[in-house]
Amino acid sequence: MSILITATVVLFWILLLFYSAVTIGGVWYRLRFRNPPKIEHYPSVAVLIPAHNEEIVIENTLRAMARLKYEGKLDIYLLDDSSTDGTAAIVQEFAEVFSRIHYIPVPPGNPKGKSRVLNYGLSVTNSDYFVVYDADNEPEPNALEKLVQAAETVQNAAGAVGYVKTKNVDTNVLTRMIALEFQVFQLLMQCGRWALFRLGSLAGTNMLLRRSVIEKLGGYDVYALAEDAELTVRLTAAGYVLPVIPTSRTWEQEPETLKAFIKQRTRWLTGNLYLLEKSVKDWSHWKGKTFVLSLQHLFTYLIFVLMLLISDIFFILSISGVDIPNIGAPLMMLWFMTYIVYTAQLLSALVIDRNVSLTNVLYVLIMYFTYAQLFILLLIRSVATYTWSKLRKKTIAWDKTQRFKGRVDS
Repeated sequence: MSILITATVVLFWILLLFYSAVTIGGVWYRLRFRNPPKIEHYPSVAVLIPAHNEEIVIENTLRAMARLKYEGKLDIYLLDDSSTDGTAAIVQEFAEVFSRIHYIPVPPGNPKGKSRVLNYGLSVTNSDYFVVYDADNEPEPNALEKLVQAAETVQNAAGAVGYVKTKNVDTNVLTRMIALEFQVFQLLMQCGRWALFRLGSLAGTNMLLRRSVIEKLGGYDVYALAEDAELTVRLTAAGYVLPVIPTSRTWEQEPETLKAFIKQRTRWLTGNLYLLEKSVKDWSHWKGKTFVLSLQHLFTYLIFVLMLLISDIFFILSISGVDIPNIGAPLMMLWFMTYIVYTAQLLSALVIDRNVSLTNVLYVLIMYFTYAQLFILLLIRSVATYTWSKLRKKTIAWDKTQRFKGRVDS
């Protein structure tokens, strides 16, 4: 029992020190960041937007795409994956007005999902780079230009990744907490990994990629539910880098109900379980910089949640008066330190992103007890889903994130 508790304590401290170091690195990088310089020649870029039944959000998305500023050749392709609502009609209206917006129906096929649609988009387009935006995204006008400038000026870059912000942050408590979480994982963690290890991670949207590199790697893995994380590992294993550009920003809609949130995050976690299994079978994922990346995935999607559960158990046992061993320091201290590090990350992100308010600080102080605890249930649900699919030898179906009606831009 003592050996098990000691091992748990050591793992706790490794995890906390790792996250603390990455947080400090992220703060340092963000404070010193300067936009990439202008370049003489701007290569051609194709914007790929996978879409399935997106009539609720697609008008705002295409308005934002039409406002993109780019000095080179730019074409925007809406990849319609068998929509049955008014998506096609809306996109075709935009295509008639804007010559660089194109409506592309994607033929039916299996397995369904974003990876297959993106592979089809690559097969019917021709550009030096392509950038992926989800169908609910509204990038800022200069977002794409900054990504291209970074990809063209950073040595051995396979592309570049930007920052994803929440546009429906004020809808309710859930969207507020998701936005705060994104400030940590889309701002501090991304910036910290780049500052410390020269590692960037694809975020699924607002990400630029060099076409020749992706074609060399064989395109997207159609079985990967977390296609961005899977491709990040392959790119890193092949020796490429993905510079992080926090001033390249897109605004996206986040789930507004707990049901939609659970479905979305279950897909994300299940996709990362697939990646972890794939990494176990491919030892190239554990060499060089890819080791840090794989370790990050292991920490974020598995060990962190398990440590969260264990810290909760220690906390409950301690306040219940149960006699538990001390290993150099009370085990209650582990729960306290986990809370401190988690909260410090969120507070640091607030300061760096310049949106400190009394409301946000109060949310930060309670997120560990509320929002973070959801991930224990999400991991259990994801493991059960993934294990059941393996036993049945069935491919897990792609689960589209629910959209919500928001304000229509003029």
